[in-house]
Amino acid sequence: MEAVYLSFILMLSIFLGFELIAKVPATLHTPLMSGSNAISGITVVGALTAAHSGSPELALWLGTAAVALASINVVGGYMVTDRMLAMFKKKG
Repeated sequence: MEAVYLSFILMLSIFLGFELIAKVPATLHTPLMSGSNAISGITVVGALTAAHSGSPELALWLGTAAVALASINVVGGYMVTDRMLAMFKKKG
């Protein structure tokens, strides 16, 4: 029963996320990207916490993978945001 409930929440969040992102105008994509980077930063903190708890071996491997992937997402997101903001700077 719990799996059905969690699946329903996952499907609902996917649908709502798609609907919200689809309605964002192009001028707001940079602030939205910055907000996503902040959420990924929270993911890094959660992954560090997960790496320290539970079954020592499994938690360490999963936590390390989560930290690595979330860090790549944060760094890449900030690089894209910086590049997008550079397009709006005046030249010269």
